[in-house]
Amino acid sequence: MKAVLRVLVIGATGQLGSEVCKVLQETHEVIPATRQEADITNLPQILSLAKLVIPDIIINAAAYTDVDGCESNREKAFLVNAVGARNVAIAAREVGAKLVHISTDYVFDGGKDEPYLEYDPPNPVNIYGWSKLVGEQMVREQNPRSFILRVAWLYSAHGRNFVKTMLKLAREQEEIRVVKDQRGTPTFVGDVAHQIKLLIETHCYGLYHCTSQGSCTRFQFAVEIFKCVGYKAESNPDGSVHLIPNTQGLRPITLRPVTSAEFPTPAKRPANSVLENFMLRVQGLDIMPHWKESLAAQIQRIKEAIEQ
Repeated sequence: MKAVLRVLVIGATGQLGSEVCKVLQETHEVIPATRQEADITNLPQILSLAKLVIPDIIINAAAYTDVDGCESNREKAFLVNAVGARNVAIAAREVGAKLVHISTDYVFDGGKDEPYLEYDPPNPVNIYGWSKLVGEQMVREQNPRSFILRVAWLYSAHGRNFVKTMLKLAREQEEIRVVKDQRGTPTFVGDVAHQIKLLIETHCYGLYHCTSQGSCTRFQFAVEIFKCVGYKAESNPDGSVHLIPNTQGLRPITLRPVTSAEFPTPAKRPANSVLENFMLRVQGLDIMPHWKESLAAQIQRIKEAIEQ
């Protein structure tokens, strides 16, 4: 019988943190901490909390994830994503806890044609990516008993994400423009939570890519989302896709592919941010499913969350 671990989850009300709490509490003792209870930019507060709880594991799911917002709030980005990460690593070290730290696919510049491996050199193209990369480095410096997980294109029924945005836009617009030149891997947060559950029961510390299997463009992702909720997709000669509802309560939609240049944002995005779970795979620890499988399984739950 596996030992019950005492797990402190920081950022417990966020998209990933809430799912981590849900999955881990099935077999472990979970202590959720909100932003008010655990401000990661406040080292004395984080140290005090860690010494009060004395956890076996600390999971840092707190971050400043507004990619465009980071461009105009650089100090906040580095304070939360880098210094905050360091503070949690120090607190974990001080109480002898293992640490799970969440990073991002945006540490890469997108210039590689193949999926990125853990040992590929990072080169972020935006402030968010840089702040997360510095956070990784600070975590490694402060606590060698760390699992650093790079995740990508996260979605769930909780919080803001691409899946929910597409479903909401379908209620408001007859035509939706989606970028076609950004490739990555949609990843359900519940799958990441199960992967974390497996990792924390090991001593296999290090840097891991943790995304679903397969990849797609943002445009292909959008098409698959609508197919899952009951649309038939018909491709047009101009590259757009006409979505025809096959269930009641839905209206026809046209998805129009555009380039990143046609859809400018404050922060540049990498053209390719597909990650390969190399380190998980070679150790026989990769339990991440294909992205289409998870999307089909979760879409009804997400749809219901929007309708509430």
